Amino acid sequence: MIQILIACFGLLSSQVTFAADTLPEAVRAEMGRLKIPMESLSVLVLKKEGLQTLISFNPSTPRNPASLMKLVTTSAAMDLLGPAFTWTTQVYIDGPIEEGILKGNLYIKGQGDPHFGVERLWLLMRRVKGLGIKSITGDIVMDHKSFEPILQDAGDFDGEPLRPYNASPDALLINFKSLLISFVPDLQAKLVRIHLEPPLQGLNAQETAPLISGDCLDYRAGLRASFQDPNVITFRGGYPQSCGERLWPIAYVDPSSFADKAIAAMWGQVGGSLAGKVRFGEAPRNQKPIFSLESPQLAEVIREINKFSNNVMAQQLFLTMGMTFKNSGSPEASLGVLNKWWTEKLSGPIPTFVNGSGLSRDTRMSADDLAKLLVWDLAQPTYPELASSLPLVGVDGTLKQSKAKTHGHLKTGSLKDVLAIAGYLQNKKDQQLIIVAIINHPQAQSAKPVLDALIDWVGDH
Repeated sequence: MIQILIACFGLLSSQVTFAADTLPEAVRAEMGRLKIPMESLSVLVLKKEGLQTLISFNPSTPRNPASLMKLVTTSAAMDLLGPAFTWTTQVYIDGPIEEGILKGNLYIKGQGDPHFGVERLWLLMRRVKGLGIKSITGDIVMDHKSFEPILQDAGDFDGEPLRPYNASPDALLINFKSLLISFVPDLQAKLVRIHLEPPLQGLNAQETAPLISGDCLDYRAGLRASFQDPNVITFRGGYPQSCGERLWPIAYVDPSSFADKAIAAMWGQVGGSLAGKVRFGEAPRNQKPIFSLESPQLAEVIREINKFSNNVMAQQLFLTMGMTFKNSGSPEASLGVLNKWWTEKLSGPIPTFVNGSGLSRDTRMSADDLAKLLVWDLAQPTYPELASSLPLVGVDGTLKQSKAKTHGHLKTGSLKDVLAIAGYLQNKKDQQLIIVAIINHPQAQSAKPVLDALIDWVGDH
């Protein structure tokens, strides 16, 4: 049945292309006010029942969809891997444990867990201690060979190397190779207390800064932080008292050393000692792990990916599909899996996919492509999980600040020169509609009023 619906949708969308004056007046007005030409916009709106087309404007034009690409990655993963899929991080030893001493090496083998944060690293180390190990005579060896290394400069894409979303994927990805800095004002001492997670061996961070008066519009700039030295973090400015408590995620300046420093520090924090060092290597072959730490299920992980448009987690999921079905955690193998899936499930020409996150200048999809995917998702048993992973308009995720009044679940896409939405809305008659809108233009980032106007028009129809 779903293939018939998709075929009918393709026929409808290829035959119905309305003129600009069929766009809602509020949308045209906002486009004009912002001086964004109409040819920069693609819109497709369908009613679920019968796939009736309400708006079809430039539906077949290939455009950069930005993070709408995550809809492809998460839809394919839910279908191929299943919503209960989990990742395991495996632990091995190669020597005996005698009187609390491991006489050999401890191995930690990552297999792409995108949710391996500070708490899970602490839990892994506690479980090592639970084996009766207090001291290790050898090394702690990190095995991240399940994924092929992706060599990239974190600042290559947008010149923002300290943004956590620019972290590169890794089979043993710990806390997105990022620090979470917390600021807690101490009014009595007239200073702000600063704490970092996770702890990193050898990193000295300033623990306090003065409280200052003023608003909280740009507290990060006012702190005048210095992150350039991988061993020292300093704050030469002050922290506005009006900010209250804040969290600042920041990518570590030396990502290649993040995992070993985090593991060494956490092992020490749980009371363990290490005679050797933390290094990269390969876990023993033909040997069962002494224990494995399991991730949350995929249905939970895609909520993080889609609601908050987490690029690193999307890349981890993308490479996991290559590792699982091609025995190669490489971008090439993963693209092969994704292209094959699109051909088998959705048919028609394959859009231009580059990676799993949409953090690319070369990805190209049309509104037709995305609507076809959303129609396919509607008929899947995992549709409720997929839909609930998308931001709820005006409530959470990347749409928490939306001024639109219509309710629904929409994925957002945002890059320099790109603004986009796609997903499912309910109109005032409680009918479900599918909506896709993509703007590719230098002024795209100012076009949120255009998309809000479209969302509200759909809610009224």
